This record gives sequence, C-alpha cells and structure tokens, in this order.
Amino acid sequence: MLDLPGQPVIDKNRLIGGCVRLPLEVDAQRLLQEVTALSPSWWGRPAAGSDVQNAAEAVFLRGYAPAGGDRPIEDRPALDELPYVRIIINELIKAPALRCLLARMPPGSSIAPHIDDRAPYFFKSLRVHVPVQTHDQVWMYCAGASYQMRPGEVWALNNVAIHAVWNAHAVLARTHMICDFLPSPALLDLLSRGERDLGRASPEVERHFQEMAATRQAAVKP
Repeated sequence: MLDLPGQPVIDKNRLIGGCVRLPLEVDAQRLLQEVTALSPSWWGRPAAGSDVQNAAEAVFLRGYAPAGGDRPIEDRPALDELPYVRIIINELIKAPALRCLLARMPPGSSIAPHIDDRAPYFFKSLRVHVPVQTHDQVWMYCAGASYQMRPGEVWALNNVAIHAVWNAHAVLARTHMICDFLPSPALLDLLSRGERDLGRASPEVERHFQEMAATRQAAVKP
C-alpha cells in the first residue's frame, strides 16, 4: 500500500522532532530469543526501492517492501513463528498496525542519510523502532542528532526527517523491529509523554556520514 486514503498528513517535525523514547518496555531477552530462533531462510534483502538500504537484511512481518508496488498490508507467514512479536505489535502498542519488519544490519555497515518520501504512506503513518539486538557502537542519526537505542526500549522516529544508521562494530550485528502505525489517541498519548532531547551532537557520526556521501558522490562521477 502506497497511500492511506482518508488519513491526514502528520506534522512529524512538530509531533516527534527527531526520535522520542516512548514510556513502554518490552521483555528484551524474550524478544531476542524469539528472533534469534527464526529460521535463516526468512531473511532477505529489503528491496526498498533504492540502494540506500542495501546494507540491511529484512524479514517482513506485515506488508511488503515499497518496491513491491501497491500491495495490501497483511500478516506475513514469518509472524506465525514470533508470538511475542505479535503481542508487541497488536497489544503493547494500541494503534492499528501497518507495515512491520525485522531489519538486521551486518557489522561495519551503514544506511546513508535519507528521507522516506517515496509515497504518501510515509507522511501519514508513525514509525516505531524496537531494538532487538544492539550495542554501544550503533548510532541512529535523525534530524541533526545522534541517538542510542537500547534493548527493552520502544522509540518513535521521524522518518520524514533526514535519518541514517551506523553500525560501527567490527563483529556484532544490529537488529531492530520496525513498525508503522496509524496515529491512534493511545499512541499520540504515548508520544506526548515520551522522553525527548535524548539525542546529542556527535562530530564522529556526522563526519562518518559526510565521508560516506563524498565516497558515493565520487563513485557516480563519469
């Protein structure tokens, strides 16, 4: 689905800013064990429609990648193997669930700065991140600040602001559950009570993405 007919555009810059840590908790160990037990055969490239996210591997739990076109948002078979993930999606976050996936970034990988603006869908839904496996050498860059998200936490991310991810560890992967939701009153209340201003300026992170952009630009020059 590339649009959400009847849904208004959300002013995410006002509502979220960069990233907001929501007043929710998940059982980090239970979530990690369940995702780790998932068969390797489920994992594949996200096919997001651009080369920005080629570094990541994904398992779609609901819906399909935008590159798949205007397809319905429905549960995918992998979700049947993840009962606790289903609880998080359907019960913990009290809002209608849209597209959901697991995204795994290999060691040393980056997702370049970008904005999710390929379809009206992205301007009408709220993006939530639930860390599954992470560490202190992962930085989420959003709206000019760098954030570190920990297992057990639940975050809202402004995906129509410039955002990027850097997994700087040489050995460890980073896995998040990423879900979009319609803005229900309950979810808007969580946002209003969330922790803001948790991001910080990081010259190291900013320099990394500047160097990444310069390398990409040099690669496309004739």
